[in-house]
Amino acid sequence: MKSLPILKNDPWLEPFADAIIGRHEDALRKETELVADAGTLTDFANAHKFFGLHRTKSGWVFREWAPNATDIVLIGDFSNWQELVKYRLKHIGNGVWEINLKEKDLKHGDLYKMMVHWDGGMGERIPAYANRVVQDEKSAIFSAQVWEPEEAYKWKTRRFSSKTSPLLIYECHIGMAQEREGVGTYTEFRDLVLPRIAKDGYNAIQIMAIQEHPYYGSFGYHVSSFFAPSSRFGTPEELKSLIDTAHSMGIAVIMDIVHSHAVKNEVEGLGRLDGSYNQYFYGDDRREHPAWDSLCFDYGKNEVLHFLLSNCKYWIEEFRFDGFRFDGVTSMLYYNHGLGQAFGSYDDYYNGGQDTNAITYLTLANKLIHELNPKAITIAEEMSGMPGLAIPVEDGGIGFDYRMAMGVPDYWIKMLKEKKDEDWHPTSIFWELTNRRADEKTISYVESHDQALVGDKTVIFRLIDDKMYWHMMKGDDDMTVARGIALHKMIRLVTLATINGGYLNFMGNEFGHPEWIDFPREGNGWSYKYARRQWDLVDREELKYGYLNDFDNAMIDIVKSIRDFQAKSVEKLWEKDDDQVLAFKRGDLVFVFNFNPFKSFSGYGLLAPKGEYEVVLSTDNPQFGGYGNIDETISHLTQHDALYSPLGVEWLKLYLPARSALVLRKKRARRVKKQ
Repeated sequence: MKSLPILKNDPWLEPFADAIIGRHEDALRKETELVADAGTLTDFANAHKFFGLHRTKSGWVFREWAPNATDIVLIGDFSNWQELVKYRLKHIGNGVWEINLKEKDLKHGDLYKMMVHWDGGMGERIPAYANRVVQDEKSAIFSAQVWEPEEAYKWKTRRFSSKTSPLLIYECHIGMAQEREGVGTYTEFRDLVLPRIAKDGYNAIQIMAIQEHPYYGSFGYHVSSFFAPSSRFGTPEELKSLIDTAHSMGIAVIMDIVHSHAVKNEVEGLGRLDGSYNQYFYGDDRREHPAWDSLCFDYGKNEVLHFLLSNCKYWIEEFRFDGFRFDGVTSMLYYNHGLGQAFGSYDDYYNGGQDTNAITYLTLANKLIHELNPKAITIAEEMSGMPGLAIPVEDGGIGFDYRMAMGVPDYWIKMLKEKKDEDWHPTSIFWELTNRRADEKTISYVESHDQALVGDKTVIFRLIDDKMYWHMMKGDDDMTVARGIALHKMIRLVTLATINGGYLNFMGNEFGHPEWIDFPREGNGWSYKYARRQWDLVDREELKYGYLNDFDNAMIDIVKSIRDFQAKSVEKLWEKDDDQVLAFKRGDLVFVFNFNPFKSFSGYGLLAPKGEYEVVLSTDNPQFGGYGNIDETISHLTQHDALYSPLGVEWLKLYLPARSALVLRKKRARRVKKQ
């Protein structure tokens, strides 16, 4: 039995070597099985090119995999929604149905569905591989739509590399990115929001809710049509234009892909596409997700793997997405979906409760994605901490590039809810932000959309609450607002400064967007009031939101100015819980935090590498809503100490105002030219 790098990197995994190697070999065996006729995973993942509706030289061909069906007829505008013999599909074997039509039989824009018959029943269905699905405004009924515009979209940005360092992600939702009350569009986002993101310095966007979903309020997580970009935001060409424009700005585009479950709807979704319960999903008590009111894919079926792997390829090739953030990975990894499990030891990852079929799928998906684009970005939304998730497949891992550091936002919420300011301990903060597997990269974040949803609170709202409505004018010296602005900056800076992979921010949170996200629903009178972003708040110069936005820009700029910042080691220089002071260095940068709410320290000493330091960022700068107590023009020379100087460190003495942070850069020694 061969050893794998994952085992060498972590000796604590040795007792579970058989399980880890077994999973790795399971994936390799499945790959060999799948590509026996195709050659490579890239060649195998072409289901979308065979199934669904396609133009041919003489007309159209439509195919569907529906093994339980006894008869299938296309119905639509072209048949006055009646079952006509002309549109009846023929069963060609292996559960595959097919029909060839003349060019005049269908036209661009026609609405259509399948009428599927099975023993004991029949029903309208939207094809599984439909690439355009629209909803009728009056009836609210969804239908597939023939989408073959006369001219294909012409890409303008020919070459784009998604390799970014560090990865700075702006998480966004197209529909709620606009100011007005209503549903935003791809075009509005391209024209109005992308320029903001570029100006703010982020080099990637992570777009939610792209795959078609019947219920807008599901945030896009109850997917019905996996190959159709949501038409409520516009056309496929408009989405392509958005991505094209982002690339022209140097911004990578990551899609939030949902392969962990699917909507239960039967007419719109895959629920009972051919009348059976187990075509795409488990047919037993594992079929329905106990917490999400959705259906769970059966990853043990080759046809399901074909569908999902092809889905990955489709979005990369057709729309040029630069990668994916896989939603709900924890739910996929475990038979119990990770519900009610503490994951307190390595035993919890290898106790037989893991879904090896799902692990195989995720491994193959990552391998395929990186075959298609070696610079693609894959991120796992996973909270259990399963080792190897973000380790290359060849090293024995599942192959993600990054995993979400989901414990970090939970930690900040816990601090804000349960700890008094005077009980914030730097030892705890530093440990939480740097406690991660050395061989796996993470995406750190203070808050994502999850923390902004109705029923929860954003960080700024936890800090300031309803005083945001009355005291965010410049010149208003409300102390609650002052505390909130100070801590908002410090929390973000210390989180960004400790990354080992990337950093994520949800749109609007960079300037402390007030209130929560609440999509239109019966409980709020179907209102769009909270399903939008109030960009005017940060644009209005008389308000304090600009302070937070400017600070976010400044800290992003500093991190981007350091080559491979995320790869530089985080070296702790100082932590003192009774003072509430933390200091650490990365490369030539020194980050110093005084979390003390009451005490400002004059001439506070901490040990740092010998040299001269200049201030490059201060949260106390008036430009960022601070008080200007720090003279940023002064350089700081370390002071000799007979005990420490021989070790290369000396005392760096600083003025540290309460609730403030400093970033200093060590000046490089000038070279003296020889005469």
